[in-house]
Amino acid sequence: MRAKQSGFTIIELIVVIALLGILSAVALPRFINVTDDAHNAAVEGAGAGFATGIALLKAQVVANGDLGGTNVDDVDGYGEDPTLDVNTNGYPVGTDDGNDLAPNDDADCAAIWGAMFQSNGPTVAASGSSSSVDYVASFATPDCDYTYQQGSGTREISYTASTGAVSVTTP
Repeated sequence: MRAKQSGFTIIELIVVIALLGILSAVALPRFINVTDDAHNAAVEGAGAGFATGIALLKAQVVANGDLGGTNVDDVDGYGEDPTLDVNTNGYPVGTDDGNDLAPNDDADCAAIWGAMFQSNGPTVAASGSSSSVDYVASFATPDCDYTYQQGSGTREISYTASTGAVSVTTP
């Protein structure tokens, strides 16, 4: 008597290989874009955190009874930086600008970022700095722009001190 052999036929193997090829053709492009999606999510998350810090600062200014009338030099009770200054609308303008309505330079923009995130946020440096950071802060009247330094493409967070508006731009 002949022993029955077991195994796969050539047709079964070809079908499995074809299915794997189709799956990889569909799935591979999706996995290639995961890195870009992760960078976009990081910028969107940082933008939301920054906007939340702006809103919390304004709430502190209102709670202190300092909103309206004059600019506030050194907001009491907010965060780790006791030198944070705000304009008449209650939005931050820097750490040395109590009489200004808006930030004046890249250093002011970097100081605002640092005050909003305090010690646990993404790192930032003023434009022209040689250090390795997550974002580079630059001042472009009337906005502070924070450009993300990782990945390809331009990802940016913009802050307008007169309105407190924070916007995120991703590719």
